[in-house]
Amino acid sequence: MHKPLVSVITPTYNTEAFISETIDSVRAQTYTNWEMVIVDDASSDATVAILKKYAALDDRIKVHVLETNSGAAIARNTAIENAAGSYIAFLDADDLWKPEKLTKQIAFMQEKNIAVSFTSYELMDEQGKSLGKMIKALPKVNFSKMLKSNYVGNLTGIYNAEQLGKVYMPNIRKRQDWALWLTLIKKVGYAYSLEEPLARYRVRENSISSNKLNLLKYNYAIYRKALKFGAFKSGLYLIRFLIEHFFIKPQQTTQL
Repeated sequence: MHKPLVSVITPTYNTEAFISETIDSVRAQTYTNWEMVIVDDASSDATVAILKKYAALDDRIKVHVLETNSGAAIARNTAIENAAGSYIAFLDADDLWKPEKLTKQIAFMQEKNIAVSFTSYELMDEQGKSLGKMIKALPKVNFSKMLKSNYVGNLTGIYNAEQLGKVYMPNIRKRQDWALWLTLIKKVGYAYSLEEPLARYRVRENSISSNKLNLLKYNYAIYRKALKFGAFKSGLYLIRFLIEHFFIKPQQTTQL
């Protein structure tokens, strides 16, 4: 089977504690035709030095450094802009992929002619220790389901850029990944999943979901700014989001 180039999109910002492990998980892929496009968002720690070391070691790793801190959306979009792959995949600077991730997911997309895919993933703590939990991917999601909550773990999502063209994230400070998957799924109808956990998500203490008030604020921005819904409609969808997020979505979390 033809092995097209996969561009891995990774934004970094002060991630010296995690970035080596993240890059190593990409370099350990059994699927070898990839490039990792890393855009550093003006880090003030040793992140850039680590990135340059890896770029010198492996020419598949491409590093771009932003002069001023611009946020994850700009960093990701800069990486997408510089990506040369037929497929665009995403991996944040503190998360990990399992070695078979690209091999299995690209084969799945090719065999079934799928334009947008995602997988299940496991949860680990800040130190990389397993939390013994998995977020189980739904078999498929459409735009209507995604409006209620984000069901695509960004560290697992891949889209076919050859088929769909390059699709970018809106320039909002948080949750721009959800807006991207909404845009893509609206284009194609459905995103389909491999239900096997092929990635590991690092649960950080200062994450958005740990601050409920910020969670509401950023989700409202998705409806109002990214999707251009009116204030009343955005409010209605925020209520639907709360029901989905706190009563329906937790059923996705299963014990390993």
